[in-house]
Amino acid sequence: MEIVAFGVQADERPLLESAFAGHHQVRSLDVLLNRDTAPIARGYEIVSTNVDADLSADVLQTLAAGGTKMVAQRSTGFNNVDLEAAADLGMSIGRVSHYSPYAVAEFAWALALAVDRRIVRAAGRTRNFDFRLDGLMGRDLHGRTAGVLGTGRIGEAFTRIAHGFGMNLLGWDIAENPRCIELGMRYVAQERLFAEADLITLHVPLVAGTRHLVDAAALAAMKDDAILINSSRGGLIDTAALVDTLKSGRLTGVGLDVYEEEAGLFHVDRSLDVVDDDTLARLMTFGNVLVTSHQAYFTEDAVGQIIDATVANVEDYLTGRINENMLVTRGQLPVAAR
Repeated sequence: MEIVAFGVQADERPLLESAFAGHHQVRSLDVLLNRDTAPIARGYEIVSTNVDADLSADVLQTLAAGGTKMVAQRSTGFNNVDLEAAADLGMSIGRVSHYSPYAVAEFAWALALAVDRRIVRAAGRTRNFDFRLDGLMGRDLHGRTAGVLGTGRIGEAFTRIAHGFGMNLLGWDIAENPRCIELGMRYVAQERLFAEADLITLHVPLVAGTRHLVDAAALAAMKDDAILINSSRGGLIDTAALVDTLKSGRLTGVGLDVYEEEAGLFHVDRSLDVVDDDTLARLMTFGNVLVTSHQAYFTEDAVGQIIDATVANVEDYLTGRINENMLVTRGQLPVAAR
C-alpha cells in the first residue's frame, strides 16, 4: 500500500521512509494538509499528517470523498482535528500519545537559559566582533523559584532539571505527580504560582479549559522580572495580552516555541513574504523575546519514536487492532470522548 505523508521535514523524510520500508511505500510531501492540498490525497486510503495539518470538518470531508479512511497524525496534540466529524465520516484517526519527554523539556530549558543570559543578543554581537557586555547581565537560577504548569512526563523532566539547578519548585496540575513531590515540589493554586515563580513554564495540553491559561490577569500577577516559557501549545497564552505586558516594560524574558496563530507560518519559509500577522510582528520586535518554530520535539530520538508509533498505528488499523493512540476507530469515538 502507498501512503501519502504531508508536512514532512527534510530531516524527517529518510527516517519516515526507512521505517515504512518493506511494509508500505510512502509519498513524502513537504506541503501541509489543508483545504487547498487535501485533493492531493485522492486515492490514498491512509494519510499521515504533522502537527500543522488542518483536519477540520471540510478537510476531512474532502479526504473521505477521495477514499481516505485513516489519518495517522505524527504528533501528540489533536486540537486541530474535528473528531466528531471524523466519526460521522466513519474514519479512523490516530496520533502519537507520547514520545521522549526530554526533547521538549531540554528545549524549554534552552529557551529559558537563552533569554535569561541574553545568548542570542550576545551571539549576534560577537559575530560582528562586538565584545561588550552592556545589556547582557542575567541572573543565577540557583535558589530562585520555578513554576511548572503541567507535571506529566514533560513537566516532570523539566522539574528534574530545575531540581538539578537547585531551584525551589512550585507546581500546578489537575493531578499531583508523586515523583515531582519527591523532588521537593509544592503544588499550589495557579494564582500563587504566577505570583511567586521567577521562571514559569507551560506543559499542559490545549483544551477548552486551558485556552489562554496565561491571560492578562495571570500576566499582571507575575513578577516584573519573571521569565515565561511556552513549548507546549500557542493557545495557552493570550498573545495580545503578552504584547501589552511587554510594551509596559515587564518580564525579563519570554521564550516561545509555539504561537497561537502559527498555522500556515511555522515550518515553512516565509522570509520573502509579507507577513500580515501584526501581533507576531510586534512580538518579534522585543529584544527579550525569543521565538522558535515549534521545534522542541525535533530530535532524532523523539522523531524516531513518533515515526515508530505512526507505523504501529497504521499496522494496527490494517489488522483491525485498537491501541491507545486511536482517537477515532472506524467511526467510533472512545467512550471518554463521547
